[in-house]
Amino acid sequence: MELTPDRIAAEYEWVHTRASTVVPIINETRNRLGVLFETEVDGVSEAAYKNEVETVFADGEVAVNVAGYVGLLRELDVEDDYPGFIVDEMLGRELAATIAGGQPLALLAQATFHFADIHTHGEDGEKAGVDDLDAALAAGFQTRLPGWNWREAESPFSVS
Repeated sequence: MELTPDRIAAEYEWVHTRASTVVPIINETRNRLGVLFETEVDGVSEAAYKNEVETVFADGEVAVNVAGYVGLLRELDVEDDYPGFIVDEMLGRELAATIAGGQPLALLAQATFHFADIHTHGEDGEKAGVDDLDAALAAGFQTRLPGWNWREAESPFSVS
């Protein structure tokens, strides 16, 4: 794989136009997690997702890494799928973390990736990595987007 500015722009376009697939996964994941954690979590609109994609790809150092993970997962296919289970999980987890940003959000996105991934299934004929890609995009972007009450309030651990 060669990552050039043109390739980064192409992967940006792919991620940007994937909103109609990724946003429902984000919202389903947030709903499921909200039930488990007994909290209300705001949904995400396609416009909010697209704006955040623009923010992520505006940082060239992040964009090249996100584009690399996206490109690898879009092309990843393993005969009978299961033998490739580890590689698509690793790439998906790292993509989610990269999108989310630094700690602690990166770790939260990785955990959320696994949660989203068990509920995300590709379509017949799709390459094995695409459903992991969708779950990773959902996990990474849902982590960095607002809507969680605990993220909206000021931390009690801040020192002035």
